[in-house]
Amino acid sequence: MADTMQFDLVSPERMLASMQAESVSIPGAEGDMVAMPNHAPAVTTLRPGYVSVVAGGETTDYLVTGGLAEISAEGVSVLAENALPKGEVTKEVLEEFHRTAEEDAKDVSDHHSAAAARRIADHHDLLLRHGS
Repeated sequence: MADTMQFDLVSPERMLASMQAESVSIPGAEGDMVAMPNHAPAVTTLRPGYVSVVAGGETTDYLVTGGLAEISAEGVSVLAENALPKGEVTKEVLEEFHRTAEEDAKDVSDHHSAAAARRIADHHDLLLRHGS
C-alpha cells in the first residue's frame, strides 16, 4: 500500500499546490471527507471552507470558495473557483467572498435559492472562525 498520493490544487489564477500527500481533508458539498492513498474513486463539489493537506507530517491549509474535487487511488485534484493559502486569508478577503456570495444569490432561481443561502452561511461561518 502506498504511503502517499499526488495532490494538486488549481485556481483560475494559479497552481497553488502539487505535492505528495499522506491525506487531504476536503469540504465537500455533502459533508467533509478525507482522502488517503488507495481511496475509492469519487467526485464531489466543494463548499466554502479549508482543504487541509498532510504532507511530510506537516499540515497546510488552503481556503476554497467552491469548485470540484476528483479523488482516485493515486491522488486528489482540486479545481477551485477561488483558492488561497491560509496565510493569505484576511478578514477583508473573507468579507469580499461573503459579499460576492450575497450578490450572486440575488440572481439565482427559486430552485437554487437553498444552495445560495447555504453558500452565504458557509462564508459567514468562515468570517466568524477567522475572528476567533
